[in-house]
Amino acid sequence: MPHQIKKIETEKAPRAIGPYSQATSSNGFIFVSGQLPIDPITNELVKGNIQTLTNRVLDNLEAILHASGCGFNDVVRVDVFLTDLSKDFADMNAEYAKRFNSSVPPARQTIQVSALPKGASIEMSCIAVKGK
Repeated sequence: MPHQIKKIETEKAPRAIGPYSQATSSNGFIFVSGQLPIDPITNELVKGNIQTLTNRVLDNLEAILHASGCGFNDVVRVDVFLTDLSKDFADMNAEYAKRFNSSVPPARQTIQVSALPKGASIEMSCIAVKGK
């Protein structure tokens, strides 16, 4: 049976700002596109410290996961992109740990990048498995 790709969308997360989907699903996997700290109501970057920005990103990821029928406990992989790893890693990590607190946290990589869309300082994407 050929695999089918399904588009996942929710108004509870920022709409895609390019030719991509908020998320897609295929064969039980959910692939969530990179999320910036954008308020889905205003479609603008939120302002604040890295804790505030991290929580906005996590809220966006969670809204998309819920639209797919998943949650943070179904996430198997997270990619975190920061523009200032030395300044923001510890505080981002503390907020992240509050949300990904299962006995088996997802695999993760955190890397520093020179720039992110819209001048954001953080972006995260994830992969989940439905019914993990």
